[in-house]
Amino acid sequence: MAHARRRLQRIARLAAVGGLLGGTFMITNAVASEPPSRPEAAGGTSQGNELGAGLVSELGTSRTAGTWIGSDGRPVVAVTDTSAAAEVKRAGAHAEIVRHSMRQLRSATDTLGQARRVPGTAWRMDYKTNTVVVQADSTVSPADWQHLSKIAEEVGGFVKMQRTQGTFTTRVNGAEPILDRAGRCSAGFNVTNGSDTFVLTAGHCGPAGSTWFSGNRGTQQVGTMTASDFPGTDYALIRYQNNQAPVGPNVVNIGDGQGVQITSAADPFVGQQVFRSGSTTGLRTGKVTGLNATVNYPEGTVTGLIETTVCAEPGDSGGPLIAQGIALGITSGGDGDCRNGGTTYFQPATAAMAALGVRLTGTAPSDNNTSAGAPANNPTPPPPDNTQTGAGAGGDTPLVPGQSNGSNGPTRVTSIIDTETLAPGIIVIAISLTGLIATRAIWTAQDRREFRMHYKQSWN
Repeated sequence: MAHARRRLQRIARLAAVGGLLGGTFMITNAVASEPPSRPEAAGGTSQGNELGAGLVSELGTSRTAGTWIGSDGRPVVAVTDTSAAAEVKRAGAHAEIVRHSMRQLRSATDTLGQARRVPGTAWRMDYKTNTVVVQADSTVSPADWQHLSKIAEEVGGFVKMQRTQGTFTTRVNGAEPILDRAGRCSAGFNVTNGSDTFVLTAGHCGPAGSTWFSGNRGTQQVGTMTASDFPGTDYALIRYQNNQAPVGPNVVNIGDGQGVQITSAADPFVGQQVFRSGSTTGLRTGKVTGLNATVNYPEGTVTGLIETTVCAEPGDSGGPLIAQGIALGITSGGDGDCRNGGTTYFQPATAAMAALGVRLTGTAPSDNNTSAGAPANNPTPPPPDNTQTGAGAGGDTPLVPGQSNGSNGPTRVTSIIDTETLAPGIIVIAISLTGLIATRAIWTAQDRREFRMHYKQSWN
């Protein structure tokens, strides 16, 4: 009996040790799989997105209805016929036959755009459900809701109506870290036209000609907004005072004195996991749920936006949307908050830079020439210093795009580790430790009982 118990003890201990080692390996592998400055973003691969986008372009808008990355990491292409499905499968992607083509989905959004504008509404093409989703926030009246519902019925059953609890607003607030007299925004990315250096931020933050400041009290002048486009699109440029050009690669602050090096710009894809940094809520994560979205803010309509599940709050406007070293967008607006969640929209970075004639600092002129829907080929970045200070904000104090709480100072370049990828390994370690402790306690108690029984028998 004692030998059998010892054998069970050995097996349990070996199992617990194996669990600890396995969990540690899972965590190590998860951390190692988060490479900084590579085009693969969490939640999918650039190669898969390029394949899906290429198939959509080749087959055309009458035979396809969008592409996204599946749970297995392979691209999924929505197609309208079996012949197109066969071509997609031969190319190495998944095919999903749908009823409505991209041409029909676009026609529906065009009809919505031509109707009377209703502030507090937004719509997007949902590739996965093959529908056009129309959202109306809490400010939309019953009459306007009925008006939109009637348009949806006329277009067809693939236009779905949804109510949201929040309010679609731009994310401006009256404080710091980059501010003018109108309110506070967040720095997006450092960009250049080859001679001057700018902060790329949101257009609704202020008009051209406004002066911007940074620092806890807004006493450090950043520069003057030289270009601003809103509504319609949502981007702006702030030219650094005295052309205080950044030194070293482009860096986005993610809090706690850490930053992510930005090496190229690209367009995101549906299902991609992304990260946003802002001056109010810091670093937040979520997924891309739609492209080419339209939002009817109270100030006007903005089109061509990226829709995500990332939360944002007032003051986060203009902050960067990234995915492991890739610049994707700048924060425009949305609904909800970071306590209850919500929807946030972003101006695509590639479209903004192309329209403004600028590129990311620290990159060659050709690095941002990416096709729509396909991430850029990521060049080999220069080796980062141990401390990067981003771009100068006037004087000797640097301004790092995406910084929180107006904090300036040296920023350590790092990569973002998603806690979701660590969860399986942590769970395995926790279960193994719990099992080891529990079995140890049980056997110790059993040994004590046997010792007492033996002592009693010896005493008798």
